[in-house]
Parts: sequence; C-alpha cells; structure tokens
Amino acid sequence: MADKIEGRPGIRRQDRVGYDFSLTYRLGVMFSAFWNSAVRGKVLFLATVLILVILVTAYGQVILNEWNAPFYDSLERRDLGEFFHQLEIFAMIAGTLLLLNVLQAWLNQMTALYMREGLSRDLVDQWLKRKRALRLASSGLIGVNPDQRLHEDSRNLAESTTGLVLGLLQSTILLVSFIGVLWELSSGFIFHISGHSFSIPGYMVWAAIFYAASASVLSQVVGRKLVKLNADRFSKEAELRFTLMHANENMPAITVARGEENERRRINTDISSVLRVVKRLAMANTNLTWVSAGYGWLVIVIPIIVAAPAYFSGGLTLGQLMMSVGAFNQVNTALRWYVANFGPIAEWRATLMRVTDFRQALLDMDEDFDLKDSITYENTAPDMLTLKDLVINAKIGEEIEECGGFRLHETNVVIKAGEKVMINGDHSVNRKLLFQAMAGLWPCGSGTIGLPPVDDMLFVPQIAYVPGGTLRDALAFPESPDAYEKAAVEAALEKAGLHSLISRLDTRARWDKLLDSDQQKAIGFARLLLARPRWIIFDEVLEGMEREWQETMAKLLTSIPEAGMIYIGRSEAYLEVLQPRVLHLEALPSMPQEQPAVVQTGASASAGAAAVPAPAL
Repeated sequence: MADKIEGRPGIRRQDRVGYDFSLTYRLGVMFSAFWNSAVRGKVLFLATVLILVILVTAYGQVILNEWNAPFYDSLERRDLGEFFHQLEIFAMIAGTLLLLNVLQAWLNQMTALYMREGLSRDLVDQWLKRKRALRLASSGLIGVNPDQRLHEDSRNLAESTTGLVLGLLQSTILLVSFIGVLWELSSGFIFHISGHSFSIPGYMVWAAIFYAASASVLSQVVGRKLVKLNADRFSKEAELRFTLMHANENMPAITVARGEENERRRINTDISSVLRVVKRLAMANTNLTWVSAGYGWLVIVIPIIVAAPAYFSGGLTLGQLMMSVGAFNQVNTALRWYVANFGPIAEWRATLMRVTDFRQALLDMDEDFDLKDSITYENTAPDMLTLKDLVINAKIGEEIEECGGFRLHETNVVIKAGEKVMINGDHSVNRKLLFQAMAGLWPCGSGTIGLPPVDDMLFVPQIAYVPGGTLRDALAFPESPDAYEKAAVEAALEKAGLHSLISRLDTRARWDKLLDSDQQKAIGFARLLLARPRWIIFDEVLEGMEREWQETMAKLLTSIPEAGMIYIGRSEAYLEVLQPRVLHLEALPSMPQEQPAVVQTGASASAGAAAVPAPAL
C-alpha cells in the first residue's frame, strides 16, 4: 500500500501584493529573524561596546560643555595665562572625544555589516527553501524583482536601522545628560514683567522642549507622504533596473528582430514612471526643507535669546551664558532628532515594509491553495512509478472544472525501474504542465501520481541551467564540484560530445553565454552519466536540438540502462534509439481534439500493452 506524501505543494494564492501589518508586527518579524540568525552574538557584542562608547562620549561632551565657562570667563577677564591653560584642557578633551568618535564610527560600520549579513542570509535562505522561489515568481507583484529585495532593500534596511537606532540612543543619552545642566543654569532666575515677579523652574528646558516639539509637529504634518512615496520609488526603480537588465541579456535577439525602437519605448516608459515618483518625492522633501532648514537657522540665535534675560540681569557670566547655549543646543539636538531624521525614517519604514512583505510572502508559500480538485501524490516502492486516472487542469480559476486541460489516455499506468517511456499528445496540450505535475509543482487536476523516493529521481527541464563558476561546478550541480572523480567527469564530457571542453574544466566563465543552447543541454546529459539516477523525467529536452546532437544524446542515454526514463515530448531520436513504450495525452472534451492514428510500437507490443495513439512527430 502506497503511503500518502505529506507536504506536497499546492498552488499559491496569487496577487497578494501587500499586507496590512502594523509597525510593531513588522519589527517583531525582523527581530525574530535576527534573533535566530548566526550573527546574533557578534551584533550583540558590538552593540554593547557601542553603548559603552556612546556613554563615555556623552560624559566627555558634558565635560566639554562645562569647559565653556572657565574658557569664556578667561576671555572676559583678558587672562592670557588662564586662556592658554584652558586651550590645553580643550586639546585633551577634544583628542579623547576624537578617538571615541573614530571608534564609534568603526563599530557602527561593523554592526551594520553584520546586521546586513544576517538579514541577507535569512532572506536568501527563506527564498531558496524548496520550491518557494518558483511559486513566488507566479504570486503577483510581490514576486517581481526579488533581487531588489534580497540585495538593495536588505542593505538599506540593515544600514539605516543601525544608523537610526544608534542615533536615537545617542540623542536620548545626550538629552538625559544635558537637560540637568540646562535646568540647573536656569532654575534660579526670576522674571520681572510690569511690576510682577515670577520664576519658571528650568525655563530654558521648557523653551528647548517647546522649540523641538513645534519643529517635530510641523515636520510630521509636512512630511507625512514621504513613507508611501519612498516605497513607490523603490518599486519603480526596481522595475526600471529589471527592464534594463532584461534588455541587455536579450540584446542579440532584440537586434536581429530590429526591436531596438520597441525596447527604447518600453525603457522610456519605465524611466517616466520613476521620474514621476521622484518629482513628487522631491516636492515633498522640498516642503520638509522649509521646516528643517528654517528651524536650523533659528537655532543659531534662539539659545542666546532664551538665555539673554538671565545674562543681562547679571545672573549669568559670559562663560555661563556660553555654557547655557551649548547645553540648550545639545538638548534641542536630542529633542529634534526625529525632525532631522524624518526623511530617513520615512525611507526606513518604506524599506521595512518591502522587506517584511517579501519575507511574509515567502513564508506564505508553504500554505496550499484549497483547490476543489487536486492531484493526489503517493509514495511508491523505489522500483515503481504509477499514474492513475490522471487529469491536468490547464488553468486555475474560480470554477476549476471549466478551466480546460488534458488527461492521460491510459487510465492506469505502472512504470517499472529501467523501463523507457515516451508521453506525447495533441498539439493543443500543454505537456509542460505534466512535467511540473510530476515534479510536484502543479497539483491542479485529479487522479493519482505515485512517485519513488525523491532522492532517486532527476528532472531534466527543457531549458538547460548552467550555473556560474567553473565548468566542473556546472557538471556537478547541484552537488559539490569534488563529488565526482576527474576521470569520470572527462569521460562524461567525451560521451556528451564535449571533448573540446575537457581542458577548460576548471575555467571560471559565463558558460551560459559561451556555450550555445545545444551544448548547454549536453552539459545536463553529461551530468546524468555522473549522477546515474534511478529515475529520469525529461521535458521535451531534445526538441529544438540539431539532429546530430539529438542522436548523440539519445545514444548517451543507452549508457544508463538501469534508469527508468519518462520522456515528455515528441523526439524522433528518443523514439528510434530507445524504443520506448508510448503513452498519449489528450485534450479534455472542452478543448478541440485531434484524431491521431493508432499504431503498435515494438516496445508496447513486447510489454503486452494495448494499441495506443501514435506520437505525432
């Protein structure tokens, strides 16, 4: 009795472009990913050292601010000796702060680096979980340009998160450090207005809070559109980059088709989309500049204006006045951190939204779409593959039974290990869906597919994939390059008609560009000789090859007599050389059908099979 296979993928819900998640939820998602990453220890150690450095720096800045009083008092007294003495003290304080600044900058960079490593590796790991990337590609806009999310967005998020968090921490520490200084300098002052006297304890503190709060409120009002505009900009920039890359990759085909003008229009359309968003973003940033720059200029005189009553009343010396100005500026800078960083915060939130949406979409790839009808997958014995009452639906819609599709003419097929089979069918049938269904990528349909252990199977798609690196890497894929002996690799290349490449086994190159399509497919066949799988399923891989290459590849397959082979397609070379049993796909009644002739193949007759439709070749 075959066992039910668990975890066979279903069809994903499509067009889930965005998620209505709160900022807290998004931060929780990213913190969870960070906490489970391998870089957690490094980041926590660097963050701890950074906090210590920031604390020491803040203490040094308090000392430097206190230095203002004796320094400016010496100027007021015209005390030359004290003046030079204070300069010596300044050199020591400033030198120490300089070293701390350099150390903080280095720690900041390293923290951002390790955070980027953790985030990038997490996203790549999630993306390349079994079958997720393929499903994501057909899941609507969220699956467009994953390279942007994996590279640029992860870099931006790691670097901006580090910079903003450390900036917020530093501003908080400075606020705590200097608010006490400012409170003490302004606590004893008494206002005299129209014969009335009153005091406002720490009035300079309240003035700094009011100044920074008003700037924050105005920035929030003026810059509220920046988050969405930045998200739109990132999306449009990614689409433009993909269009440019796609055009560059396919330039030979574009050129021979005289399609440069068409591509120019397409690229210019994407450029226009980017420019429209950038113009709106520029206007929003310009409006925000009225607030940030305006308050930036005012801060030159506001501290002196605030402290002037105490100075002119004789409550403060010149040195204490400058000390008050320094403390006011530090408090104001700390309070205005949000104002000064409203634009970067907007970009950070937009990037966080894109990264978390992408990561959540990847996690959702494991959820199956509840289909009204779906193929049942079963485990079979290692020497058997079965197809029972198999129907493949060609599309997914609200009414699956009306979507059209095809079925296997033979209702109960048992294929034994070592047997050679060809499955072809009507011209109206999309045979590729059968290949995807057998690979577990397309369960839309009905019937039962019984598969041997997945480690015993190797699927060969129609379009060859040649990974980057050396030719040895490509031959061993997906195994490591040292998985096979050198003699076996050279023999495989020889049998695959690639003798000229033996001397270049360890050459790193873009083999997908240097080799033509037939040679790239031949690399895949050479790989079969090395891997020697127990079962091989082909997807029209011989179609489109030169006749000589087809015959060479078909003869190569005879070197693996122990392998069960299922060829989905119409290759004459495979039919003539391997004499397979022929099965036939036919369109469902809702689709136009051909009336193929019925023949008896030698392999079919020897297997005791009934007459089957002849392959249309």
